Amino acid sequence: MTAPLNRRHFLRAVGMTLALPVLESIPLAAATESALKASGKAKRLVCIGANLGLHAPSFYPKETGSEFEATPLLKPLMRHKERFTLISGLDHRAANGHKNWDNFLCGKTVGDVSLDQVAAAEIGKDTRIGSLQLSAGRNSFRQKMVYNRQGVPLPMMERPSVVYQTLFGLPDDVDRTEYLIKSGRSSLDKVTSEARHLQRTVSLTDRAKLDEYFESVRDLEGRMERQLKGLHEPRPKVDYQLPEFDPIAPTLMLENQALMYDLMALALETDSTRVITLFLPGLGEVFTINGKILSAGYHALSHHGNNAGMIADLIKVESEHMRLLSGFLDQLTQKTDTEGKPLLDSTLVLWGAGMGDASRHSNTNLPVFLAGGGLKHGSNIAIDRNRLDAPLLGDLYVTMLQQMGIEQDRFSNANRNMNQYLV
Repeated sequence: MTAPLNRRHFLRAVGMTLALPVLESIPLAAATESALKASGKAKRLVCIGANLGLHAPSFYPKETGSEFEATPLLKPLMRHKERFTLISGLDHRAANGHKNWDNFLCGKTVGDVSLDQVAAAEIGKDTRIGSLQLSAGRNSFRQKMVYNRQGVPLPMMERPSVVYQTLFGLPDDVDRTEYLIKSGRSSLDKVTSEARHLQRTVSLTDRAKLDEYFESVRDLEGRMERQLKGLHEPRPKVDYQLPEFDPIAPTLMLENQALMYDLMALALETDSTRVITLFLPGLGEVFTINGKILSAGYHALSHHGNNAGMIADLIKVESEHMRLLSGFLDQLTQKTDTEGKPLLDSTLVLWGAGMGDASRHSNTNLPVFLAGGGLKHGSNIAIDRNRLDAPLLGDLYVTMLQQMGIEQDRFSNANRNMNQYLV
């Protein structure tokens, strides 16, 4: 059995290599208006994850319901108060620690298919780019955010110039690109045929593993079809000027984040993609905000140990996160869809993290900010996670998927929804 198993690993490696062009090239094929109308009230999904979470006492108001006051971190967002909901007390009941941050969009188990990829399989299948994975600058190679159904973490683009080229550029040599895509498809046909031959000779366990491989192949074939279909189509024309260099240095993460939000808004407006994730790194970078260098690096500030001075500087960084998020929401309220309605009305925007309190490495009570998507907003909802019937974060994900017209009654260890709060 040794040879077939080694061959299988080779096939999976080939599959991953062939799956990458959808993230790096520019094959686009705009979806029809009828397909959009056939989906749920929400037609797009944006998930933003902050590596170091938020200082919860500076984020959540004391008041629940709709009559809540602005906290230090909510001040930049209050002009959108009727368009968002805050929810405390939600998590995945997962283990603590940095390594379990990765389950933010996965549910209880790191490596399970992430929320965005469940959505992309439905609402992203007709767009030129099925889903877009971004990072606001360089991040730790250990940190992951998006996983496909095979448990493979998908890479994140860190350079705004690469994102721009992916969305709006054309290959220098279209004929050669088409040849490479077709060659890749031919190679895929060959390895699939060999894999099916192996399936008749291996154990039941390996047959199941090969079935998993075929599922990945089918997904890849769909991506390649979209590439070929959109290769000769004109790219959207946008009036946007990138800076002369990419703000890729860790200390320029906030500048990078601002550019990513601009590009994300353009991607949604042009229907280049309907599913986007953005990771906000958190390493040792020392930021300069309003002309003042902060007292310590971002990571150190998040591990403040209740030191008042460090918390004050941490709030300055996190306020910038909220200011940039508010600017993104501004764009989604100003840009319109094919029916002339604000994009935010049909776009779910989730801002959160896989860690609730970085100072204690706690993964309970994760920060949750949810905007748009046609849901009922304008409230601060406080969940008592100690109640026996307390909802999980996965229950919120079920509601989000259902709002996108995706039939789903469970997500990871959650098997209900939170429709009573939001629908």
